[in-house]
Amino acid sequence: MKLIIVRHGDPDYEHDTLTDKGEREAKLLADRLTRLDIKDLYCSPLGRARKTASYTLERLGRKAEIHDWLREFDTPDVRDPKTGEKRLAWDQLPAEWTAVREYYDKDGWVNVPMMRSADMGEYVKRVTDGLDGIIAAHGYERCGNYYRAVCPNDDTLVFFCHFGVTCVLVGHIIGVSPMVLWHGAISLPTSVTTLCTEERREGIASFRMSGFGDISHLYAGGEEPSFSGRFCEMYKNENERHD
Repeated sequence: MKLIIVRHGDPDYEHDTLTDKGEREAKLLADRLTRLDIKDLYCSPLGRARKTASYTLERLGRKAEIHDWLREFDTPDVRDPKTGEKRLAWDQLPAEWTAVREYYDKDGWVNVPMMRSADMGEYVKRVTDGLDGIIAAHGYERCGNYYRAVCPNDDTLVFFCHFGVTCVLVGHIIGVSPMVLWHGAISLPTSVTTLCTEERREGIASFRMSGFGDISHLYAGGEEPSFSGRFCEMYKNENERHD
């Protein structure tokens, strides 16, 4: 089985849709995805993800299943225990989160006080249960930290969603804290993350990631990648995102 997780195109967050650039990116993404033999497609309910998916779906003559757990991982109730200010789980300053050893633990990170303030464990479970439910429906049942290949296959499943939730999904599948992925990796708009099963012993499968945040379709189409999701390369670069 192959899982393809796609981030939406360059976003217009104010109107929850795509910018003109995002639409160009989504069309190039469609050029890439429509070459694949796709079994099923799934999408976040948010407008920017649905708009991104629309170009691929229209060309395939297909529909995507909408799942609320694929929406952006915004966790609005996370609060800084020192200041009481609301924070995004996936946007912490490096000098702060790296000092907390538990953040590197694939299971223990949800128990850090800041994360417990938002019942993070329950929020994560909703996302991972949703993913495992779809994987199980396609023949692979979660068993501890691997999957039982009940009905092995080479189906390709495509998920249109967001960067924050992508890291939760990937972390769950390969056994990594999403904190490490949120802050140590980036999937730019319309990037493609690919995970494939490996069944080295009959009936026992695991997923291996063959690509994270791939944007080769943009380069092939002469479209510069968006900066969305990144921060300033140097602090003095005032034209790049700081906050």
